[in-house]
Amino acid sequence: MAAEPRPLVEMRGIVKVYPDGVKALDGVDFDVYRGEVHALLGENGAGKTTLMRILYGEIRATSGVILVDGRRVSWRGPWDAIRSGIAMVYQNFRLVEGLTVEENLLVYLSSLGLPRAEARRRVERVVEDLGLSVDMDAPVEKLPPGARQRVEIVKALSGGARLLILDEPTSNLTPLEARGLFKLIGKLREKGVAVVYITHKLREVVEVADRVTVLRRGKVVARVSRGSEGFNEERLAALMVGEVPRPSSPASRPLGGEVLAVKDLYVAGDDGSVRVKGVTFTVRGGEVLGIAGVAGNGQEELVEAIIGLRAPLRGYVEVLGRRVRSPRDFYEAGGAFIPGDRAKALSPELSVAENAAFIYYTASRALLLRPSRLASLFDKLVRSFGLKAGGPSTPVSSLSGGNQQKVLVGAEFMRGFKLLVAVNPTQGLDVATAAFVRRLIVEAASRGSAVLLISSDLDEVLELSHRVAVMSSGRIAGVLARGEATPERLGVLMGGS
Repeated sequence: MAAEPRPLVEMRGIVKVYPDGVKALDGVDFDVYRGEVHALLGENGAGKTTLMRILYGEIRATSGVILVDGRRVSWRGPWDAIRSGIAMVYQNFRLVEGLTVEENLLVYLSSLGLPRAEARRRVERVVEDLGLSVDMDAPVEKLPPGARQRVEIVKALSGGARLLILDEPTSNLTPLEARGLFKLIGKLREKGVAVVYITHKLREVVEVADRVTVLRRGKVVARVSRGSEGFNEERLAALMVGEVPRPSSPASRPLGGEVLAVKDLYVAGDDGSVRVKGVTFTVRGGEVLGIAGVAGNGQEELVEAIIGLRAPLRGYVEVLGRRVRSPRDFYEAGGAFIPGDRAKALSPELSVAENAAFIYYTASRALLLRPSRLASLFDKLVRSFGLKAGGPSTPVSSLSGGNQQKVLVGAEFMRGFKLLVAVNPTQGLDVATAAFVRRLIVEAASRGSAVLLISSDLDEVLELSHRVAVMSSGRIAGVLARGEATPERLGVLMGGS
């Protein structure tokens, strides 16, 4: 009888307790075989990223054992993991934007001790084996997200990766780029490369995964294999959160007056090029206007002009008739803002309550952070927004991504607003937290607030919006009513047609 194949990687009894006493992982067992796509699911804070950061050597487990090829290992840092064939591709790519693709690859491979000639041979072999199209001379800063991700994968495989950890890999991709990634994962499987796939998009899990491990509160609560009865979106969602959240949808009711007016807006980027070109639209009270588009088509500069961070070259922005020339104008007119990158909105060195206070009192001219006021804000976040944190003084950096988002979103919603500008508000969130944030947005519109939703998630845009505008090359390529907007029609507009 043939012996059972040995896992490429085994993690046994992994426990992680942080200095503040939070137990992120409680005796987790996890393994991955060669040529397998193993999805790791769980709510924000379930311990997924912590488990993979331990495997990648970024943090140390409190206790437990890791074996690679049956041999016990102990990492001093990521470089030890990389030299053992384990690599991690984050949703925020770790490439040097000022360098070309080839320069990025050579810098990384030379840091592994490879001579330039050998590094080039490895890159050429990986690109040829996988049938990839990679422009080695292109500056990374000019590449779309899908191309950057391919560079990260080529970088990892050229460095000898036998196991790739993909963290929310489609969060910044268009539907077409996501399809390309799934095909690439299929090729990796054929080559015997193992893939750990971390995502909250259950549709993707059902499409690409061979096995699924579900974590809840630091423990494994389920293991499901392709072909088994529970291998479907509904069952996996129930295993993650205990109850499948009901989708949100905007109410059909008469709209109020004009809240946001953007008129003939031209905005330059940091390099001086015109990134927003003659954009005009309005958003009325009670309306959710969604803006879809491939990242890098002017959305970031548009948002910065709307909230007063970037001065227009021409045109103007008004909130309830007040011209916006600075963030203070935006906030004092009744604006609220949920940025796409919470790392830029939260201060990791400050506590949960201090971060909430700075957001809550954004429009105030005085900021008095009395302990009683901080405690009150924290209690409201726990009661009204389901925040899970040790206490008001807990460092915000120690929270899961979902709980950090609850601090950010909760503080803005407690403050109240007439206009909400939300950029990718549920990116990277689990099913339950994403549904919670979407319900908040729908409820805000139902109370008469105007909402401008900028999202790379087409499902989210279609679910929440009364109208959908598509940005392409800095312009509004088209505006569709809710009933007219389909993924196919939006995809055509996103392509510039």
